[in-house]
Amino acid sequence: MNASLGKIGKYEIQGELGSGGMGTVYRGWDPAINREVAIKGVKKYTLPAEERESVLSRFRQEAQAVGRLVHPRIVQIYDFIEDEHAAYIIMELVHGKTLSQHLAAREKFGLREVAQIITQTLDGIGYAHAQGVIHRDMKSANVMINSDGRVKINDFGIAHIDTSTLTKVGDLIGTPSYMSPEQFTSQEVDGTSDLYSIGVIAYELLTGRKPFVGSLPVIMQQVVNAEAEKPSSINDKLSPEIDKVLAKAMAKNPRDRYQSAGELSEAFKAAIHASLMLAEPQPADITPDTAKLLNAARGLKIDSTGVNSANAEEEAYGDSPIILDPGLKKARLLIVDDEERILNALKSLFRHRYHVFTTTDGNKALDFLTRYQMHVIISDQRMPIMTGVELLRRSRQISPHSVRILLTGYSDLAAMVGSINDGEVYRFLNKPWDNQALQTLVGEAATIALELANTKSATLELPEKMQAGVLVVDRDEEVFGVVRELVGGLCPVLYAANTDAALGQLQKHEIALVIADVESSQEQLTSLLKLLKQEYPKILSIVTTKAKDAELVIELINQAQVFRILNKPINVALLKEHVHAALHRYLTYVQEPRLLQAHKVEAPERVRTSSAAINILKGLGLLLGHSKP
Repeated sequence: MNASLGKIGKYEIQGELGSGGMGTVYRGWDPAINREVAIKGVKKYTLPAEERESVLSRFRQEAQAVGRLVHPRIVQIYDFIEDEHAAYIIMELVHGKTLSQHLAAREKFGLREVAQIITQTLDGIGYAHAQGVIHRDMKSANVMINSDGRVKINDFGIAHIDTSTLTKVGDLIGTPSYMSPEQFTSQEVDGTSDLYSIGVIAYELLTGRKPFVGSLPVIMQQVVNAEAEKPSSINDKLSPEIDKVLAKAMAKNPRDRYQSAGELSEAFKAAIHASLMLAEPQPADITPDTAKLLNAARGLKIDSTGVNSANAEEEAYGDSPIILDPGLKKARLLIVDDEERILNALKSLFRHRYHVFTTTDGNKALDFLTRYQMHVIISDQRMPIMTGVELLRRSRQISPHSVRILLTGYSDLAAMVGSINDGEVYRFLNKPWDNQALQTLVGEAATIALELANTKSATLELPEKMQAGVLVVDRDEEVFGVVRELVGGLCPVLYAANTDAALGQLQKHEIALVIADVESSQEQLTSLLKLLKQEYPKILSIVTTKAKDAELVIELINQAQVFRILNKPINVALLKEHVHAALHRYLTYVQEPRLLQAHKVEAPERVRTSSAAINILKGLGLLLGHSKP
C-alpha cells in the first residue's frame, strides 16, 4: 500500500488519478475495511458562481441516486462527504479503460465483443431503471472495461467533472453526440433516452463512427430531424437486422423506441446473430457427423475481415473438419483470447499436431465444453467478455480433467491468485512467449490430458479422523493456532518455525498439506515447496503471504503447483474452505494416483543443485508415510 498523502474524512489519499478545471479524482484507501477507493472531489471556490449550485446539486443527487444501486455493471458509490470548501464522492476504484479510450486508440471489437459490451451495459442500465434512476449521460466515456474484463457503467467519468464537456438545456445534462431529441428540446426524459444513447454507442462500436457529428447546432438539427446512415452501408459485415434494431433504438419519438433495456438487449443479440450467420456460411459437401461438430463449433470463430472463400471454412471452424471420436488420440486444444493475432499465431503453431478450436467468446467456449471434451484449455486473462480466471474456474466444473493454462501479458497479481484459487491452472505463461517453451508445455499438458481423459473422479467425503496431518510453517504461531481450531479434531496439526524444522516434521509424520508463510526473501522455503511437489506431488501446499511479488507467485504456480494462495491478514472462513478442499484432494490422490500426473512438476536445474536444495532433497528422502510416484 502506498504511503498516505493526507486524508479526506477517514480515507487516506495515495495519489491523483486525474484532474479537470473544477475537480480532482484521487486514488484512496479505506483503512477500516482495507479497500481501494476512488475519491471524486469538487472544490466549491473553483466553480463559476452562476453554475456552482447547479453542479453541486447534480453532484449530491447523483451520489444519493447511485449510492443505492448495487450491481456488478455499475460503479458503486460508497460515501459522500461535504464541508464548506468541497464535496467528495467516495466510489469504487475501477482498473481499466473507457470505451472512448479504446476507440481513440483505434482498437477494433468483433461482433461478439460488441454484443457482450452492449448487453452488459443494458443489464446495468436496466437495473438502474428498475430502481427509478435514469442516467441521462450515457456515452462511450461512461462505459468502462475493467482490467478483469467486466463492463462497468461509470456515472461521472473517472477523469474529471468539467462543464465544458457537458451541455445544459433547461435542467438536462448530456453530451451532444449521444443526446436524444427530447434532451435537446427540453422535453420530459425517461429511460428510453438512455436506450437511445446506448444505441448510439452500439452504432459507434459497429461502424467506427458516431451517427451525428459536427458543431452543437449541426448535431442538434441532425438529431431532431435527420436519419442516421444505415450501419450496414458502412460495415458490410452487418445484416439489415442491425439497421432495424438501431433505427428503433434511436427513434425520434420515445414511444417508438424499445421500452425496456431487456427488450433492446434481446433484439440486439438476435441482430448480431443474424450478422454472424452472414459471415459464416454453412460449408457444402460435409457428412452429417461433421456437420454436427461444425454447428457446435460455429461460435468458436474469430471475427475476421478479408477472409476469402477458399479458406472460409477453416477460419470459421478453427481447423479442418473432424469428428470428435472418443477413441481419437490426437489431443484437442481450446484457445480463448480477445486478440485475433494471438489466436492466429497459436493456431498456426499447433494446428499440425492437435485439433485446434479458437474463440474470443468465453460463453461460447463454455457451451462447447458442455458437449465436447477438450484436452487442453489455453485462456488469456484480460478479456472484455469473460476473464480467464472466470473461464477456467467454470471450465474446471464442466471438464475437470482438462488441463488448463493461463496466458497473459500482465503481471496481474490478483489474476494469478484467482487462477490458482478458482481455476487450478496447470501453468501460468507470460506474453510474449517463447514458441519452443510453449510447444513443450502444451505437449506435456496434452499427454497428461489424454492419459486422464477417461479417469472417473472419485466421490469422497472427509472421514471423521485422518492419519495424515497439516503442517504449518510460519515465523509466528498465529496461523497454526487458527488451523488447529479449524481442523484439529479431524487430523493432526503440526507447527514449524522454519524450513529445517519443517523437514523434521515431514520426516516424523505423514503430511497431507503444508501451509507456508512465504516472502520473497525466503528462498529456502520456496525451494522446499518446489522440491516437495516434484518428489511427492500427493502433498498439497497452501501459501499465505503479505508479499506483492508477482514473479514469486508465478514461480510458485509453475514450479510448486501450490493448491491455494491466501493473502494476509487471513480470512478465516476462506482458510477453512481451502484446508478442507486440500484434505479432500489428498484423499482423492490416495484413491486415484493417476490424477497426480496433472500436478507433477519439474523443478529447474538451478533449484535442484543449490546447496540448500541438496540438503532439502536429502531430508525429503526420509519422508514418512509417502512413496514416490
